[in-house]
Amino acid sequence: MFKKLLGFAAVATASAMVLAGCASTGSTETTEGTEATGGLIGVSMPTQSSTRWISDGESIKAEMEAQGFEVDLQYAEDDIPTQVAQLEGMLTKGAKALIIAAIDGTQLTDVLQAAADAGVPVISYDRLIRDSANVDYYATFDNFKVGVQQATSMLVGMGVYASEDSTSADGPNAAGPWNVELFAGSLDDNNAFFFFNGAMSVLQPLIDSGVLVVKSGQTTIEQVATLRWDGAVAQKRMEDILVGNYADGSIVHGVLSPYDGLSRGIIAALTDAGYTDLPTIVGQDAEVLSVKAMLAGEQYSTIFKDTRELAKVAAGMAVAILNGEEPEVNDTTTYDNGVKVVPSYLLTPYIVTVDNYKELLIDSGYIAEADLG
Repeated sequence: MFKKLLGFAAVATASAMVLAGCASTGSTETTEGTEATGGLIGVSMPTQSSTRWISDGESIKAEMEAQGFEVDLQYAEDDIPTQVAQLEGMLTKGAKALIIAAIDGTQLTDVLQAAADAGVPVISYDRLIRDSANVDYYATFDNFKVGVQQATSMLVGMGVYASEDSTSADGPNAAGPWNVELFAGSLDDNNAFFFFNGAMSVLQPLIDSGVLVVKSGQTTIEQVATLRWDGAVAQKRMEDILVGNYADGSIVHGVLSPYDGLSRGIIAALTDAGYTDLPTIVGQDAEVLSVKAMLAGEQYSTIFKDTRELAKVAAGMAVAILNGEEPEVNDTTTYDNGVKVVPSYLLTPYIVTVDNYKELLIDSGYIAEADLG
């Protein structure tokens, strides 16, 4: 835990470095050696159906406003034409930069070309925008590592791994076989592939050796994907898996879920099927409802990605660009969007369980303890 908290502090320090030298230049007042920038920044978020995206949008807005910018924050409610129209409207209003969390990272080519033609820089936020040269920078987390952490925490919860530092089956339940089922995110979200590939880098050797068994036989991302990250879709698929593969009385021991909203749907399906002792279920985003589910013993873990720090990084990138500076990046090789490798800044994710949620979530101010009841 001490090492984790040191890493957490390092993330905040690194985020502050991205903003270094930019705070004063984002002010509406001119100070010695700087120029005022100000102006309109367009911020496009995919939906308000997830508390995570609400938090992201508000954090970016607060960061940009604190530096003297006006912010046009809009949510597209997972409708691609709506997001395109909103972005077009932001350009019409004279936005000086766009920060975009895409619904479908392949469907924004035309509006991004319009932004480039107008000299408006584009920052891809958490979800990589694909198939366009007109993406200037990318702010995100180490998404492959997120998948590794999800799989690792599931194995720890099942007792297959002895600890989060394990790299092979060394826990009290290492022999198996244990039944697991796999879920992935939406195929139109580039991150879904990073999450799934990271998880499978951990799980596939154990599937091959027979320690883990996927009774449904569904092991490819195309088979396990969940359109639009919809919890109801995940719930229905879990119900179908139980009816089709577990009617013989066998039980599910672990479920890989890449997002808390899916995890809650999976929990509902298992509960409706009569499970009182739930499998080890993991998630992502540290949503309040899922932290409550962890405390109730329904969900084993989640992945904490401090979106406040991500907002600072994205805002810092926008401010740096508008002031003619080079934003700080720490990855220039990983994120190829099909046309170019997008310079990126990757933040560190953290595994959260009932053992450390207070240190990571409460003490950091990410979640108020009162919100957990």
